[in-house]
Amino acid sequence: MPEGNQSIMRKLKLIFIAVLAIIVLIIAIQNTANVETRLLFATVTMPRAVLLFVMLAIGFVIGWLSGARFSLTAK
Repeated sequence: MPEGNQSIMRKLKLIFIAVLAIIVLIIAIQNTANVETRLLFATVTMPRAVLLFVMLAIGFVIGWLSGARFSLTAK
C-alpha cells in the first residue's frame, strides 16, 4: 500500500475512534440514573451506564469466544 494511503487510513481510523468515543460519552452521561438488577438471588443497584457497559463487555467476550471456537474448528 502506498505511503499516502496509509496516512489517510490512519486519519480515518482516528476519526472513527473519536466519533465512537464521543457517542460512548454521550450515552454514559445520559444514563446516570440508578437501576436495580436482579442476579439470581441478589439485587444490585448500579447506574444504567455501568449496566450497559457490563452487558457490552459480556457480548464482546461471548462473540470473541464463539469466533475463536469456530475458527479453530474450521482449520
